[in-house]
Parts: sequence; structure tokens; C-alpha cells
Amino acid sequence: MLRLRSITLLQFRNYPQAQFDFNERVVGISGLNGSGKTNLLDAIYYLSFSRSYFSRPDSQNVHHGSIGMRIDGDYQLNEKDHRLACILRETNRKEIILDNEAYKKVSDHISRFPCVMIAPDDLVLITGGSEERRKFTDTLLSQLSQPYMQQLIDYNKIIQQRNSLLKQMSETGSTDTALMQVLDEQLISRAQFIFEERKTFLETFFPAIQAVYTRIAGKADGLQIRYESQLLHADMKSLLKTAYHKDLALQRTTVGIHRDELVFLMDHAAFKTEASQGQRKSLLFALKLAEWQVLKEKKGFTPILLLDDVFEKLDAQRMQQLLHWVCAENDGQVFISDTHEERLKEHLNKTRTPYQIIQLV
Repeated sequence: MLRLRSITLLQFRNYPQAQFDFNERVVGISGLNGSGKTNLLDAIYYLSFSRSYFSRPDSQNVHHGSIGMRIDGDYQLNEKDHRLACILRETNRKEIILDNEAYKKVSDHISRFPCVMIAPDDLVLITGGSEERRKFTDTLLSQLSQPYMQQLIDYNKIIQQRNSLLKQMSETGSTDTALMQVLDEQLISRAQFIFEERKTFLETFFPAIQAVYTRIAGKADGLQIRYESQLLHADMKSLLKTAYHKDLALQRTTVGIHRDELVFLMDHAAFKTEASQGQRKSLLFALKLAEWQVLKEKKGFTPILLLDDVFEKLDAQRMQQLLHWVCAENDGQVFISDTHEERLKEHLNKTRTPYQIIQLV
């Protein structure tokens, strides 16, 4: 069982200083736009991932006019209490301290206190470019596997080094065959590992998404999901060899797992062009809640679920079904924000689950 008992914010976003105690498993957060609802949820996310959900640089998370910030969280995990602190020093150095012991690497903290967030702009996961869907897949797999996360970090660093070398070679007209060979060898092993992990995981994850979609939408809608990767058709070594002159001309690496894609289809046509707004929203929730379920199965406890301003995304009946599922049928901690306190209370009352309301002004 995972519970966040309290959170303390110092110079985070619009909070110069604030503390919130969470006394119930289900927590509603109400307030007008600009009152800090999303920032409070983002602070909870920050404790899990040591970064903002919204891809903001840390400097933008610091309260206006301040230097540095700090977020403290009191957790209970499997009946053990933990104190977590995420600190951004005045020097922009980040520290993650768990039970008075600092992590040597920030990445070592990821997956300790897992959470899943659904926010208003997340529809870009359906309608946006492939990078959004790779990020979603990588975030999930990084919470499930520390080796995967490390291999991904290494792969991205090598890609940057290779791209810098390609640019240098293109601009100077010189070649550094030895260094290129070393980088390619390092890239090949990591690309193969990441590809195999993604392929194996997605084979079971896709049916989970489809099952959740059907539960939310009430029907399957001909939803199909496909994993596309250049490594499905050739090995990384062959791909790099074939693309070498193209890479040199473009000064960047054009092949590899950083070009992978998740393709959503509706009756064999592109989902994002054929689907209605309601169907797109249903798929978004299916992706996120399938992630939530998989983390629960793999971790042995339910991750924290953060629902930011979600009442506009689904019709009232489907939203009520979803809230009953996540609040009443599961034992995980749920945080839900909404601008309308009465609407929030009305929906939560119907779940017949004890809840707490935090009113922000």
C-alpha cells in the first residue's frame, strides 16, 4: 500500500510556502483557475520523478523572485514510513534525499513511489508526433525496469555524441572512423536492448489498453495499436551502415529506436483523423489507466493517481463509471482537481468512498 500523508512546498511555483495533510485515500482539490490546483498535483508528481510533469526546466518551477525550491513528502509504503525531500539549491544543483540519505544519482529514485497523471493537455499523446508516444512508453518502462532506464539514458547520450561528431565531420570535411566505430558499437548494443524490451512489453500492454478502452467507451470501436520500429526489419548495425552518408549530410543520426512509433488505428485508418473527440479522450484515459494497472501488477501495490481537471474530458456517465473504478474498486490513493467544488463532491459522493476536499483560494 502506497500513501502520501503530507506534502510541504517551499518556493514551488505559486506557493511561497504551504503544507497539505492528506487524511483520506481519495482527495479532491477545488479552486478557481490560477489557485494552484495543477501546481499541487505537479508537486506530487515531482516527488515521484524529480521533475515536473509538464517538461518545465527546474528554473521555471521556482517561485517568482525566489532562488531555489524544496518539496517534502511523508509517505507510507507497505506499512513503513518514509520522508522524501526534493531540493533545488541556489546553485541549481538538485538533491533527492530519502530518509536522510541522498541518492548518488537522481535516476535511482525513479519508480520508488510510482504515480500516473492525467492532465488537460495530454490529448497530444493521441494527436501529436511520435516523440510524445515514445516518452509515454519510456516513462512507463523506466518505472518498471532500472536497467531499461539506464540503457535509455546511455543511448540518448551516445546519440548526442554521434550527432556532434557527424556535424564536425560534415563541417570540416574530415573523418574520424575510429571514434565513429566506437560510438556505433556502443549504440548498437543499447538499441537492441531497448528494442527487445519495448517489443516484449508492448505485446502484452496493447491488449490491456484495448480492454480499458472498451470499458470506458462501451465498445471497441475497431481500435488497433501497432508498434513500428526500423529494428523490426533490420539490425542496428546494418541500419547505421546503410544510413551513414545520409546521416553525414543531415548531421544527425536518422536510424534507431529514437524513431520508434506507436500507431493507433480505427478500422485500419489513422485514429487521430477518424476518431471523434469523445473517442480520443477515451483512448487517452485507456492509455493512462492501463499504465496505472500495469504498474500495480508489477509493483505489488497501487500507484498514486493524479487526475487534473478531468471532468470536461468525458460525459458525466462515463466519468462516474471511471471514478467508481479508481476510487471504489481499487485501493490506491487518488487526487482529483476541479474548479467546481459542488460538482466534485457530487461525483465523489456517488462512489460511496470516504474522501477529503482541499479548497484553494
